[in-house]
Parts: sequence; structure tokens; C-alpha cells
Amino acid sequence: MRENGSVTSATGQAPAVPAVQPRLIATDLDGTLLRDDKSVSDRTIAALAAAERAGIEVFFVTGRPARWMDVVSDHVHGHGLAICANGAAVVDLHAGGRIVEVRPLARPAALDAVRTLRTAAPGTSFAVELTTGIHYEAAYPPFFLDPGASVAPAEKLLHETAAGGAAPVLKVLAHHPELSPDAFLALARTAVGGGASITRSSPTALLEISGAGVSKASTLELCCAERSIDPSEVVAFGDMPNDIEMLSWAGTSYAMGNAHPDVLAAASGRTVANNEDGVAVVIERILQGL
Repeated sequence: MRENGSVTSATGQAPAVPAVQPRLIATDLDGTLLRDDKSVSDRTIAALAAAERAGIEVFFVTGRPARWMDVVSDHVHGHGLAICANGAAVVDLHAGGRIVEVRPLARPAALDAVRTLRTAAPGTSFAVELTTGIHYEAAYPPFFLDPGASVAPAEKLLHETAAGGAAPVLKVLAHHPELSPDAFLALARTAVGGGASITRSSPTALLEISGAGVSKASTLELCCAERSIDPSEVVAFGDMPNDIEMLSWAGTSYAMGNAHPDVLAAASGRTVANNEDGVAVVIERILQGL
């Protein structure tokens, strides 16, 4: 909810500011930090740098793979780390996006999810995101940013000829040409159950399937524990269902003005839309109070 172009609490009352001085800012990228044209505004760049100078670490936490992090790689400061693939990978952007930690989706669990969704939602097509790149089925919407991807049935893409001999699976993507995004998500979560984590970040019926318990929130929690940072010292930003766990975990969280209704309900505060530099608006307010 807008208040004089700034931020409000989730109930729309007094402007929302963290109750505890923050030590870490965790922000989603697409639809949140990035504008719709995938740029980072000068105002946002300045706000991120100011936060780091004030001793507040900034973590980019995204569904993007490491190879798509060039849009923000110049704006990571001291630690150089980002959380990618919805928590399945921690990457070092100072080292060209090198993956330093993996929380994989086990291939048997991935195969179970694929087979279950083929039955529960006929017409679903799949892509498989590995640590080495993405590959997809012929019916899956093509990845023009990944021209080197191979095309084959998901069962073949997930086949492992020797135990431990294949690249780890970060996530499986499932696309349906007719179902609504939220209906597809609800159906998939019910059908697959607890064998995998399923979420979405696209405006289309495109689901992202990760290992059980893997999410932006759970990997961020691990990174914070390594730094002795309490959830109350974390400020998080997001706009889509794959951000909900992170926004619920963080001591202070903001849904963007353009956020999904479920995200608005999960966050403790709201800021303006991504195209209005909503993340920068909040960071500036936080720094004014230090």
C-alpha cells in the first residue's frame, strides 16, 4: 500500500521500518529489484552500495540460474555471494558465477515428480536445470538464452548411467499450456506431496521443482547461520510465490506494489512497485534511521 510514494505496514497504518537494526538485506531480482526491462536503476545501485557501506550485507536471492546473474554481478560487494535456483545453489559472483554450494534435487525424486505430473496434468512438458546448464523436451517453450541445450524426454535427461556420475539436478521446470498458474501449482503440490518442493515465479503456468525442503528461505537461513545473523536482523523483498517462505522467515519483509496477492498477505510491509524502485525506497528509509 502506498503512503506518500513510500512504504507502509501490511495493514496500511504507519510506515513500516525494521524494529531491529538490520544486518542483511535479501532481495529477489525479477519483478523486485529489477525493473521490467531487466535493468537496475541508478537509484537502486546507489542504495545497495550505501547499505553495504553502512555494514548491511546484501544477498540476491533468485530463481535465476547462475549463468543469468550478469544483470547484477557488478552490484555484489564484499561477500560476492548470491542464492540462485530458488535456493538450490549458492554462487560466487566475484568468481564469474562459480557454484560454491549445491542443494540438489535427487534424480529419483525428480523422476517421480515428472511421472506424477504427466498423469495428474496431461500436456505438461519439462525442462531439467543441471549445474552444467538446462535441457528440455521438444514441447517445452524453448530457451533462447540457452542455445546449447539438448532436447529429449525428461526421463532420458534424468537418467543416470552410473550412480553419482551425472551433474547434480538443481530443479525441474514443468510447463502447462492451458492451466492457470495458481491452479497448476495447487494441483502439483497435492499430487507430488512432500517428495519435492514446488513453487512458481513466472506469470505463466510454469512450475519450479526443487529438492524437499529446498527454498530461498531455507538456504538464506543457512547463509545467515554461518554469519550468526538472526532472522530478526534480516529485511527481505519479493513479489511472487517463490518468495513467500523467505518473506515469512525474515524479521521484516516487503511485498512489492506489483506483488502476487499471496505475497502481499505474507509480507509484514509493502513498498511501491519494481518500476518505481521499491527496494531502494525502503533501503533509503532504513539508512535514514541508522
